[in-house]
Amino acid sequence: MSNPLLDTTSLPRFADIHPDQVLPAIAEVLEQNRLQLAAVVDGTSDFDSVVVPLEEMEHRLSRIWSPVGHLQSVLGCEKWRAAYEAALPILTEYGTDLAQNEELQQAYARVLESAGDGLNESQRSTVDHALRDFHLSGVDLAPENKARYKAIMQELATRSSAFANNVQDSTDAWSHRIGEQHELDGLPPHVVARAAREAKDRDLEGWLLTLDFPTYLAVMSYADNRDLRETLYRAWTTRASDSGISDEFDNSDNMQRILALRAEAAKLVGFENYAEYSLARKMAETPAQVIEFLRELAEASRDHAMDELAELAALAGHSIEAWDFIYWLEKLKQSKFELSNEALRQFFPVDVVIPGLFDLASRLYGIELTPRDAVDVWHDDVLFYEVTSADGVALGGFYADLFARSGKRSGAWIDECVTRKRIGDELVLPIGYLVCNFTPRDQQGQSRLTHDEILTLFHEFGHMLHHLLTKIDYPSISGINGVPWDAVEVPSQFMENFAWSYEVLASCSKRLDDGEPLPRELFDRLDAARHAGAALGMLRQIELALFDLRLHTETTTTSRPDVLALLDDVRDEIALIAHPAYNRMPHAFGHIFAGGYAAGYYSYKWAEVLAADAFGAFEEAGIFDADTATRFRREILEIGGSRDFMQAYIAFRGREPTIDALLRQTGIAA
Repeated sequence: MSNPLLDTTSLPRFADIHPDQVLPAIAEVLEQNRLQLAAVVDGTSDFDSVVVPLEEMEHRLSRIWSPVGHLQSVLGCEKWRAAYEAALPILTEYGTDLAQNEELQQAYARVLESAGDGLNESQRSTVDHALRDFHLSGVDLAPENKARYKAIMQELATRSSAFANNVQDSTDAWSHRIGEQHELDGLPPHVVARAAREAKDRDLEGWLLTLDFPTYLAVMSYADNRDLRETLYRAWTTRASDSGISDEFDNSDNMQRILALRAEAAKLVGFENYAEYSLARKMAETPAQVIEFLRELAEASRDHAMDELAELAALAGHSIEAWDFIYWLEKLKQSKFELSNEALRQFFPVDVVIPGLFDLASRLYGIELTPRDAVDVWHDDVLFYEVTSADGVALGGFYADLFARSGKRSGAWIDECVTRKRIGDELVLPIGYLVCNFTPRDQQGQSRLTHDEILTLFHEFGHMLHHLLTKIDYPSISGINGVPWDAVEVPSQFMENFAWSYEVLASCSKRLDDGEPLPRELFDRLDAARHAGAALGMLRQIELALFDLRLHTETTTTSRPDVLALLDDVRDEIALIAHPAYNRMPHAFGHIFAGGYAAGYYSYKWAEVLAADAFGAFEEAGIFDADTATRFRREILEIGGSRDFMQAYIAFRGREPTIDALLRQTGIAA
């Protein structure tokens, strides 16, 4: 096989694939799919003749496209970006044509009608999800409206990609040179050393601060120089905007166009706004229900948040600005709890944290995770892990790309490389990508994590377990596929709770100079500080979620709010810390403009309620209780999109969740 992208018999051959192979591979697989599709819609009406071929076709296409989308996110390579962007409209057109294919929709309907009660739960869900998505993609529309919907989807794909690229490019383009070391007072030594290396690498004197997230967070947390904190805050909050480093990266037009296109698409398929359209695939039923939920959380958190802010201001001796909050929260932890993230970091080398996390997964779910060297990867930092059951049966595997570098998209995420599929005698195991942006290894080869970074790692690993432990055979509802977006964060939010267990953290820790694990008394101080700033953090997430929901509810085909004015209105209602007029948060809000969270950012809080309530079952039985873990795996992690998620949750917990567990967990309610 001359094009390695088309080789789906093994893991991606990263050493062999190149950007110029993308378009030929996509063209070939789409041609094959279209030929096969013609046979599928030719009057057949049983599951094996209609649904199974579609599952096979889409699975193969996903395997070919997955490494392309992944590499353009993690390599910072212009050729990979260009190849991705060239293929995107072709794939979008194909996907929309498929979703608007009336003959295919009718074939699925015939499957449902002719099968009666003969479909099992997974098969029925596969067909139900497809029929829902046919409607949401405009299969019922008149030809001219179908064509318009397709054009909208193509432009949205292009605009969203451009939005993400502008955020990445504006982040990479910014730097700030420091000439005097005293300007870096307060910063941890490893941050200062890295800044010195950055300057040297660019033939500059002094120190160079970049805008990657580890550097940004370190400055906001530790820099005694308040002006320096504001400098980085301004750079971070004006990325890709009219107030940023260059008009070349300004996302203003992309935002407006994305909002207009979404509203038009929603109207075409019968919804008043995009928020209603988005919720058609989620647990929440209406935008009003979500807004009420968010305001209920805000009301429950406000008094506690006001007390937190007053305590920070008293410690600082002045009012708290947006670039002061993280710094003075860290100072509060040091003064009130004698706790320092940097002191904690010494106990958490990444090469110790990872095995500790894997031991936890083994203890909960009886799985083993083993590194494998003979696997092609895209960067020297990347590792591959094989996942097996306790008796050695292969379950899947994943790549781990943990460290920040230039050109790599910021943030942390998991993505599918291969989705589980079992059709006939063939079993294809799930493979994933786990990506973070932790501080790179130093000159001694060490990278040490803060506790916040451990929470991030546990969070993403929760997503990965959701992907890997599925038992669903049909790819469209396997793993995280087909799971409502406001439920997909439940396994990840749930997993974070274990990073607050001393027994777990002790197994993840070892101070390199003496081999000692995290002392119990230091953990006790960490645990005591757990709720510091929690209510203010809650309000910040609610602010983002309410802004997103209102933006997509109030944007219609006939009216569109001023984005920044709406943000100001939401902040007046929710936020306690003022933001400067130059703040352009929406211009880099990739979750809603370039990711899957449009009218869905509330999902983090919605899922956090379920996750806190779910962890309550472990607290009641013992956090390592085997029966509870088995039930959570069976009812939540294994089911993919095959069942109604609330019914699955009730099967695990015995009842519906309430917000009380979250309020208790965050210390907002006693």
